[in-house]
Amino acid sequence: MTPLLRLADSDPVGIATRDILAGEQMWLGPLSVIAAADVPLGHKIALRRIAAGEKVEKYRVPIGTATVDIFPGETVHTHNLRSNYIPTYTLEAGHRFGEEQ
Repeated sequence: MTPLLRLADSDPVGIATRDILAGEQMWLGPLSVIAAADVPLGHKIALRRIAAGEKVEKYRVPIGTATVDIFPGETVHTHNLRSNYIPTYTLEAGHRFGEEQ
């Protein structure tokens, strides 16, 4: 079984179907991506470059907006993605991403 699941062909992210180790190369058909860091089961990984400000889709549904450029193989989570539906908080003092301190 492939370590990544892409829910829709147009999705810029894949979902880890198991823990993935940094440096591991994965294939989705002709597409190849190398994990930039460890990726836990169920987390998202960028399959292509995602520009800062770009809407990120999973199963063709927008799940948030990239807060920085995200490169292939990087995890896509609250450190680089702002939810468009609920507040996204950092782990530090409950501050929202993108807000000035």
